[in-house]
Order: sequence, then C-alpha cells, then structure tokens
Amino acid sequence: MAGQQFQYDDSGNTFFYFLTSFVGLIVVPATYYLWPRDQNAEQLRLKSLRRVHGRCLWYRLRLMKSQQSIVPTLKKAALLFGWAIFLLLAYKVSKLDREYQEYNPYEVLNLDPGASLSEIKKQYRVLSLKYHPDKGGDESTFMRIAKAYAALTNEQSRQNWETYGNPDGPGATSFGIALPAWIVDQKNSMLVLLVYGLAFMVILPVVVGTWWYRSIRYSGDQILINTTQLFMHFMYKTPNMNMKRLAMVLTAAFEFDPRSNKDATIRPTDNIEVPQLIRELGNINVKKKEPPFCYPYSLKARVLVLAHLARMDVSEELEEDQRFVVRKSPALLQEMINVGCQLTMMANSRGGFHAPRLVTIENCMKLTQMIVQGLQESKSPLLQLPHFEEEHLRYCVSKKYKVRSLQDLVSLKDSDRRSMLRFLGEEKYDEVLAVLGSFPHIAMVTKLQVLDDEDSNNITAGSIVTVTVTLTRKRMAVRTSAVVVKEEEEEASDKGSESDEAEAEAEANKDSPSERDEDSDKQSDTEVDEMAGDDEEEWEALQQSIQRRERALLETKSKVTHPVYSLYFPEEKHEWWWLYIADRRDQTLVSMPYHVCTLKDTEEVELKFPAPSKTGNYQYSIILRSDSYLGLDQIRPLKLEVHEAKAMLDNHPQWDIPDTEEEDEEQEDSDGIEESEDDEEDND
Repeated sequence: MAGQQFQYDDSGNTFFYFLTSFVGLIVVPATYYLWPRDQNAEQLRLKSLRRVHGRCLWYRLRLMKSQQSIVPTLKKAALLFGWAIFLLLAYKVSKLDREYQEYNPYEVLNLDPGASLSEIKKQYRVLSLKYHPDKGGDESTFMRIAKAYAALTNEQSRQNWETYGNPDGPGATSFGIALPAWIVDQKNSMLVLLVYGLAFMVILPVVVGTWWYRSIRYSGDQILINTTQLFMHFMYKTPNMNMKRLAMVLTAAFEFDPRSNKDATIRPTDNIEVPQLIRELGNINVKKKEPPFCYPYSLKARVLVLAHLARMDVSEELEEDQRFVVRKSPALLQEMINVGCQLTMMANSRGGFHAPRLVTIENCMKLTQMIVQGLQESKSPLLQLPHFEEEHLRYCVSKKYKVRSLQDLVSLKDSDRRSMLRFLGEEKYDEVLAVLGSFPHIAMVTKLQVLDDEDSNNITAGSIVTVTVTLTRKRMAVRTSAVVVKEEEEEASDKGSESDEAEAEAEANKDSPSERDEDSDKQSDTEVDEMAGDDEEEWEALQQSIQRRERALLETKSKVTHPVYSLYFPEEKHEWWWLYIADRRDQTLVSMPYHVCTLKDTEEVELKFPAPSKTGNYQYSIILRSDSYLGLDQIRPLKLEVHEAKAMLDNHPQWDIPDTEEEDEEQEDSDGIEESEDDEEDND
C-alpha cells in the first residue's frame, strides 16, 4: 500500500503493550471467578449447623475437607502470581519512551518557541561541539540536532516542518506490529512453524475433540446418554418394577462402569471383599445372568448400595467406592423418574404400549429417601434420628405409647416422651429434640380451578384443570411442657369466646319481627355486595397469578433450601420435594411429578392436567413426597366433578346479517362503482 510501511517491533515496546493487555484479560476474570470465597463464612456456617448436624457423615467430611484442603491456597498463590506479572508489565509499559510523538525542533535544541536566529545559531554551535561525532559525541543525536537546525534556518525545511510536521517533507506512515522481530527471522523459521503446527494442528483439535466427545455423552443433567437409554429400555420392558428390580436397574448405570466413567474403579481386592459382603447380605440375585446385571461393575455397585441400606461396615477401600456410588444415586433415580414420565406421556399420546405403573415411579422416590437416610424399606422412620437403635424401638411401639412415626413422637407430651426415651441421657435427649425440631413440616393449601374460562369453578369434560398448591415449610413443633400449658390456655379462651357468642345469638333471637325484617333486608344487600366483591377478588387473584407466573419466568431461585439431616449420606444435600396428582385406583399419573427444588419458606406450584372426557365424579390424590426423609410424605384427596361441556353454537346472533342490510351494502357498492365511472369519463 502506497505511503505506508509495516515493520516488526525491533525495540520490543509495542510487544509489551500487547502482552500487558493479554495478561490483563486473563487475570481480571480469573480473579472474579476463581478467587476462593471467604473461608470464615463457611466455617461460621458449619459452626451454626454443628448442634444439629454434627453427627452427619457429610458434615464430618466437609469439616475435614475444609481443614485439610490446600486448593484455596494454591488458587490464591496462582492468582497473585498472575497479578504480579501484570503489574510488572504495566510498570514496564509506563517507563517506555514514546516513539510516536509530534516533532518539535525547538525541543530538540532546548530552545523556547520563537527564539531569534542568533539564539538558534548560538545554541546549534554549542550542541555541535558537544555531540559531533568527531568530538566523541553520539551520531544519531547530532543528526537530530542538525535536522532541527535546518528546520529553523532553511526556508524549505521550515516550510516542510510547518506543513507536514517533518523537515524532510511528507514521509510514509509507519505501523509497528506487536511481535518481536525474531519471530520472522530466517534463522528461527523452522522453530516458529513447528510451534504453530503443534498448537493449531495438534493441541487445538485434540482439546476441542475431547471436549466435544465428553459433552455429547452427557445429557443436560450430566447423566450419561447410555444410562438414560438403559433406564428407558428396562422401564419399557418392566412397567411394574418392585424395589429389588429397581435397585438392580439403578446399579447397572454406566456411571459405575470404569470403561465409561474414569471416577469409577474396580480394585483387585474386590474379588475377595465383594463375595464376602454378598454372603453377609444374603439373596441379591447373584446368579441372574441377564446383562448388564451380571457384569462385575453392576454387581459391585448393587452390593455397595444394599450394604449402605443395611448400614453395614465395609473396608476403607470399599468405603470410598461406596460413597461414590451413594453420592451418584439420587441424580440417577431422578433421571429414572424423568424417563418414566416421558414414557407415560408417550403412552397417553400415542398408545401401543403400557406406561410405567405408578408404583414404579413411587418406588424410585422411596429408594431415593432410603439411600439418603441409609435405611431399608421395612425399617422404622425413627431410625433417622441420632442414638436410635433397633433395640430401642420396643420402647416406642409399646401399648403405652404406640409411637411408630416421627409425627407420633412430636405429638407426645414432654413428660411421656422423656419417660419413653429413658434409655437416653440428658445430652443425647436434647440432641434428639434439636434434630427432631429441624425436620420439615409442610402445610399444603390447594385450589382447584379452570383458568381462561367463564366459570373457573365449573370443570367440563376435556377442559384443562389447574390445581394451585401453596406449600409452606415450617419446622416440626416439638411439644414441651411450656407448649402444653399455652395450648391449654388457648383452649380455655376459645371455650369462653364460644359461650359469649352463644349468649349474643340468644339475645339477637329475642328481637321484634320488624327488626328481623330490617336485618334480613340488610343481609340480602350485603350478600349482593359480597357477590360483587367475590367477582372482583377473583379477577384480582387471576391477575396476581399471571404476574407471579411472569415473575417466575424471569427470576431464578436458588436451589439451596435447608440441609438434610442424614447420618450416612456422604454429601451435603438440600431438602427437595416431588408434587404430583395420581389416580391410585388405576395406578396412573394424572399430572407429571414436579420437582420442587426451591422451597425455603413458601412456594406456589401449578399442576395442570386435562379433565376426563366422560362426565362423572372422580377421586384423585395430591401427593407430596420428600426426596430426603422417610415418613414425611403427604397425600390429600382431590375430588373432581366433571360436567358436560357446553355445545358449540353454529349460528351466533352476531353472525346473522339481515337481508335488508345486505341489500343496502350491495346498493352502496354499486353506487360507488357508478360514481367512479362518471369521474373517469369527466377526466377524459
């Protein structure tokens, strides 16, 4: 290109600008995302959970990890090293001389602008004696001085300087490339080509290919695609799956196969320790030759899960593998639930095969609870509490107390509960009460309606029914002596208020007939006002529901709710729930399970399903299941009265146009055409 010159940076100045910018683009975002969060805050959080969750396995592992981990220190050291390099480069750049600046001959000669010709000559003579090469001076400096002298004394040079900023006249524009010249040096050409070829033809394709291969193997929930296909095959093959079969399908997941997951391991000692556990566990279908249940990885995972449910002790090597299997299981069971829902929707829409039974999907949910708590299906929910053993349950289920659930234990009077748990010391008893008080108690409020319909309370055949469920999470209120006294006082006050109301009603019945007529008129007026008010309230409720749904689409709630009390689960888990509607008589899902992952205080969930196509009364159930605790599930009846849909009107009054109106419109159209023809003739 004419008038332009491209050259590499021989001095290395522009390369430092490039390098400083490059390092800054890496260091700044890396510090924001990778700088370890406040460790003190995590320590304080763990300290606040110690009284309740101190015996939990996940709590002890987290405490050990926070004390032994050096990863935060290494991250801080690496980031500080990066900032040191960045600041060093910035300091280097600040000290670089400006190469591209406006040429000023007065500055070169150390003169003030507007100096006289005699002052210029005198200063030139002094600098020449000092910097002339023959006098031992620097040649480049002397050339700059001579050029400046010519620019101020020679008429042509002065005119070039005033016009072009350069005494020599217009010059080519020079661009520096922020790479050192040695990169394109002939001597280093082979080395540079080798580095470029290695970076762009080997390393980059390998990195991108590895990332792509790993990403396509996993679903959006980080479950292997092969595992999802495996679950779909067996749920399609066995719609009615019992708990034993379900455990076999779960542990056949490819996440436990070392060939598909590098985190899974098969040890040489497994040939000795796994058969020993099999003998202790008893019948676990070892002789079943159906693949992949007979594969070593599947058998090992199944044995470790069953040993976890039985709360059996295993060796240190197997304990590490067991924690890996148990940690993965809740996410895999959630994937099985998703697969069951997909098959159910396919069966409802297409037909041709049997959808998974309701018991299969509910067994997945129950197995999740069992794995989180480390309990078998037949065991008592009371074993979720600390210091409770099998031999202690006989005190609870005796005829005197009949405590079989957590709710029964909570509802006991403090004196009876202390007497029943006499096998516990005071400290252990207080710990049990603290843990029991941390368990969740969910209040469910349901509302049944048909949105976008004239009568939202009238359910017609085929209409879309919306069940709005408001969940409120509270802690279990353990009855102590103070609570019992307060309840007795409230009952006494309630009885007093009821007697006062009865006396007031008796006095009101003694009124005269005229007063009764006036009261009835007022009552009818108030009923009309209440009906109008109900319509307004219904409209406002509909608008609020629409606004809530819009806000829910825009905001993202945290899935951090409340930590689960689990004595044997190796990872901190938060309370999540499943909410769905089912027909327990036909063993089918009416609405797909909604995974409630954001219930911290209050959550509103909308469950939608099509009403049956036939009129009549239907009995459904609204079911809330925990994915972490045993014995806290809730089932509420849902009665559905389906009416016949209104007939569609073939001829609506607004579509009927009288014949006279049609004739008038035709006459107007013909008159308009005639007027337009007359106008055209006039124009001609």
